[in-house]
Amino acid sequence: MKDIKNFKAGTWLKQIEYRSFSPNHIHESWVLSDPAILTLLSQADRNLGRLDAFSDLVPDIDFFIKMHVTKEATVSSKIEGTQTSFQEALAKEEDLDPERRDDWQEVHAYIEAMNQAIQDMEKLPISTRLIRKTHAVLLDGVRGQEKLPGEFRNSQNWIGPSLKHAIFVPPVHTEVHALMSDLEKFIHDDHLQIPHLVKIAMVHYQFETIHPFLDGNGRVGRLLITLYLLDKGLLKYPTLYLSDYFERNRRDYYDNLMRVREKDAMGEWIAFFLKGVIETTASGIRTFQEIIRLREKYEFQELIKLGKKQGDAKRLITELYRQPIVDVGQVEKMLDVHNSTANRMIRDFQDLGILEELTGFKRNRIFAFKEYINLFR
Repeated sequence: MKDIKNFKAGTWLKQIEYRSFSPNHIHESWVLSDPAILTLLSQADRNLGRLDAFSDLVPDIDFFIKMHVTKEATVSSKIEGTQTSFQEALAKEEDLDPERRDDWQEVHAYIEAMNQAIQDMEKLPISTRLIRKTHAVLLDGVRGQEKLPGEFRNSQNWIGPSLKHAIFVPPVHTEVHALMSDLEKFIHDDHLQIPHLVKIAMVHYQFETIHPFLDGNGRVGRLLITLYLLDKGLLKYPTLYLSDYFERNRRDYYDNLMRVREKDAMGEWIAFFLKGVIETTASGIRTFQEIIRLREKYEFQELIKLGKKQGDAKRLITELYRQPIVDVGQVEKMLDVHNSTANRMIRDFQDLGILEELTGFKRNRIFAFKEYINLFR
């Protein structure tokens, strides 16, 4: 067994006009002895258990999972430079200005990649096959689709303005397959008895260091965190996403990854990662508590004011948990009613403070359940 404080990240190799980093394989038995990190691990484990328990208390949990996934897709894509807001991601593509649609498509490609990966895990373990398939979905039909979707790179990539002036140059492409094979073995070797949150912190670091694809490495690497927690049974539902924490602490995120490569500081990276789990799980628990409170407020206090229309009103608010930005046509389909009935229901929901009109137009109006949307921000 090796203590993580003795972790050796790899070797910098001199190339023509740049240095590339050749990471060591990590499929070994690692132990954690730092008391401060062990304390963080204990708190993170407790919080993760509480978050998972709360997911069982929320009725119709799948409605709220969609919101979590949409937020994760928005923030993870934002780290890579897209500008789509959370509210825009919830809207229909045709309701956005044309210049905003490319970013919207990238966010929704992430949502599709996450949903497809979760579905695929019913038959496939986390593996290079699953990772490549998820990457193919992520880049399908969006910017980057020319960069070998679903295939490991066959050329050098880098992070920075150019290869010569790069902030970081990952290993040469001839190392990628062996490194990913080692990472896959590390993920699945349960005999190592490494705490799962420590293991996925190391997996995320190693994946981002290998940078196996020409594009989409950050998004796939962050998505991998949630997939791992589901695969290992730490979560029943995909309710934990660290992209918001990484985005709010972006400089520390990248600096901690680089310190492992430059100074073998794996312990510092794991501590940063565990703090993210603690912070994010606490936020997730508060969100679930607020969802329960909001549902009680509207379903048991406000909607009863609508008298005979309560039945349709409850159907509509249930649909709004899944799709909180709607137009009149969508409400017609949700309730299977005439246009005039849909308009009246929307006016009732505006009067109750549930829906707010976004456009200011008299036609083609769009409405948002803003109080609910704001719970996920």
